[in-house]
Amino acid sequence: MTDTNTWVRSWSASPQAAHDGLGSLDDHPPLADVTLRQVVRVGGGGRRVRVRFTNEFGTAPFTIGAARVGLTAPGGGVQPGSERALTFSGAPTVTVPAGAPILSDPVDLPVPALTRLTISLHLPGRVETCTCHDPSLDTGWTIPGNAVAAPTLPANAVDLPVRALISAVDLLPDTPAKAVVVLGDSRVDGAGSTPDTNHSWPELLARRLVEQGAGGYVSNQGISGNRMLNDGIGTAALARFDRDVLATPGLGHLVLAVGGNDLIISAAPRDDGPMADFLKMFPGAPVTTDDVIAGHRQLIARAREHGVKVHGTTAAPFGGSDLYTPDGETARLALNEWIRTSGAFDAVLDFDAVWHDPDHPDRIRDDFHAGDHLHGNDAGYQALADSVDLSLFS
Repeated sequence: MTDTNTWVRSWSASPQAAHDGLGSLDDHPPLADVTLRQVVRVGGGGRRVRVRFTNEFGTAPFTIGAARVGLTAPGGGVQPGSERALTFSGAPTVTVPAGAPILSDPVDLPVPALTRLTISLHLPGRVETCTCHDPSLDTGWTIPGNAVAAPTLPANAVDLPVRALISAVDLLPDTPAKAVVVLGDSRVDGAGSTPDTNHSWPELLARRLVEQGAGGYVSNQGISGNRMLNDGIGTAALARFDRDVLATPGLGHLVLAVGGNDLIISAAPRDDGPMADFLKMFPGAPVTTDDVIAGHRQLIARAREHGVKVHGTTAAPFGGSDLYTPDGETARLALNEWIRTSGAFDAVLDFDAVWHDPDHPDRIRDDFHAGDHLHGNDAGYQALADSVDLSLFS
């Protein structure tokens, strides 16, 4: 049984290279002698906190001159009395090697479930290549100089377009708990949901679990545009699996929601159509349904070697989107048939059944998509979270 001296991951954002996404820092001032202030919302709560910083896609070391964590106050502030200085092996500063993450020392801080935390770090030198997560659906800021101790957001703060240099928050729970990791693409990442509302379906699932007294430690490892078998936008799920799933503190459950992009992009025409520039971001030969099924079997086997329960989601419709093709739809249906009937998973979350329009099964219901026939809106993601049987994670 997991005891209360075991760390459990309560928030995460999968690391990406600086320009490995749909946005970038190109139009943002350089990260040099600035403070990054970023807000995260945890799922389950705890009594001690540690933060995982990341330079995993950096080409040179960078230095953290000072860092703090505290409970969030409105408008980018920190609740008085909740501020905690972070240290690294007892020191207030640390140099993060290129290609590596680094954990802060733990700090005592009571964090209720579903609390927003503000993480501030001062970068006294220049960050040559920033490890990010794109998009960030929680507003963050850069502030000139060392402003980690500022109780309110300074007037000269500038919006930060990506999640930068932080990848996880771990907590020591007050009662035994296990983490649920959701591995997936943009529909896991929350694309199409309202920013600053925590309306990705994994975050909404965490809320439901907390309300039922069932932990709520949900780690969102979605990357918008991600594939299972090949890199493109983000490292392929098979390649990042050890880092983003198996290394998760307190890991107990895995939800696989990846593979649909592999099939959709394989079937998309490589011509001068509206998606031509977008498709250039996805190298590699086309793959088949059998290839994606084999990838699922690999991930399942690797997870079960660690005693992890694995739940699969069916691929939701994409008819009406610019990426739709009949061949892609045929491949999606074949994959879903395998997910539903193979018995490979501990349970199946039938998201296709939740989202599809009964009159047009190849399309998402109009009240559930974000206008692009591809991603959910707030109501759509709420419907996915509401459809999940919470007893699976007990």
